[in-house]
Amino acid sequence: MWYKTIVCGLIVSLSAAVYTAPNACVQAANPAPETKAQRDERLAWWREARFGMFIHWGLYAIPAGEWKGKPIGSIGEWIMNNANIPVQEYEQLAAQFNPVKYDAAEWVRIAKDAGMKYIVITSKHHDGFCLFDTKATSYNVAAASPYGKDLLKPLSEECRKQRLRFCVYYSIMDWHHPAQFPADKDKYNPTQIHADKKAEYMAFMKQQLKELLDTCQPEVLWFDGEWPKWYTPEDGWEIYNFLRAAQPTLIINNRVGTGRSGMEGLDKSDRQYAGDFGTPEQQIPATGLPGVDWESCMTMNDTWGFKRNDQNWKSSENLVRNLIDIASKGGNYLLNVGPTAEGQIPAPSVERLAAMGRWMKANGSSIYGTQASPIDKTPWGRCTQKVFPDGTKRVFFHFFQWPENGRFTLPPLQGTPTRAVLLEGERSQEIQKAGDQTVIRLPQEMPDKVATVLAVDLKPTPRP
Repeated sequence: MWYKTIVCGLIVSLSAAVYTAPNACVQAANPAPETKAQRDERLAWWREARFGMFIHWGLYAIPAGEWKGKPIGSIGEWIMNNANIPVQEYEQLAAQFNPVKYDAAEWVRIAKDAGMKYIVITSKHHDGFCLFDTKATSYNVAAASPYGKDLLKPLSEECRKQRLRFCVYYSIMDWHHPAQFPADKDKYNPTQIHADKKAEYMAFMKQQLKELLDTCQPEVLWFDGEWPKWYTPEDGWEIYNFLRAAQPTLIINNRVGTGRSGMEGLDKSDRQYAGDFGTPEQQIPATGLPGVDWESCMTMNDTWGFKRNDQNWKSSENLVRNLIDIASKGGNYLLNVGPTAEGQIPAPSVERLAAMGRWMKANGSSIYGTQASPIDKTPWGRCTQKVFPDGTKRVFFHFFQWPENGRFTLPPLQGTPTRAVLLEGERSQEIQKAGDQTVIRLPQEMPDKVATVLAVDLKPTPRP
């Protein structure tokens, strides 16, 4: 069926019945220039948080890695692309999407008990299906599914109730929108765009993004799918400036722009690109990204969206040590869960998050609000630190391997050690001088085999 819609004063023909025209051309002025102090204030909570939950949820949870009885390789949320499912066939999944077991309060509780400080959930993934009640298209959970309600607003409200920050993911690439089409007849990724429909799609994005700001008040917008050639660096700045003008406190990842260099997540150096932080994917930079705000997003198994046959779960020890490793390099850890079509977070994910929560309950102060390690070589584990206004420091030594005979020789650090405490149990440890070295006497056996944390306070050394 053909429709004619008015978008920004232009008459545009569409050939997809599920799309409706934006109500109006959503506009916003460019944001005011930002000083370093203002940027630091805007990003302060995010830098303090260090640990967040990523949620990939959508229609792809229904096939859960299989199509027409056959397993489909690779990650679950890409099944439309990897099985080359026609749009009309994939659309039929919407009529089956009825997550009656979805409990926003329970999801937030799981994240909070794990020690997470924020949640990022997919509002629209590459398949184009929206988990919120958008007026820009009827291809959304409220209009096209038997569930019939917005899924994001209750989660945003529950996050605020339980004092977590609410954030949303949004895909620029859209395999469903009629403005975009596959570059290859056998794959949706990457898309091309009909030149005469690009303005329409940019207006569509702005309308949806403004709807999200108005209904959910997200504190981070986490973009993805920016790699198709039709999306330019200038487009990235247009969206970034639009959002920052609409909500000045908003934090936006660097995938709003087009400068990301592969999965390393760091912008290329040929020009300035839009975005506030780098996004390494499924990896932890060997030396961090000095001078850059960054966040590693990673899965617990091999997929982001739910895939019933993927049981390759990382151990809770691995996940805790990933968190420590990332914090020791000055980054955030965004750890993913992929709920089922019914709306439940898989039990193996819940179990691992609970184990992380138990470790964080005792040792969270060594992660939250910390800075990267002051020590280059840490063969026994990892290190984080906090620097206080009076010049004192607290250095956290995370032991993956226990010092022989429980004797730990402090590496060279600026300042005089005044106190040494094992965080779990708040047990003070003896500090000894041995010539030019400082030795801390620890228990003979490692108390926590996953990671035992020793906090050492240092007062500034008086200048001569």
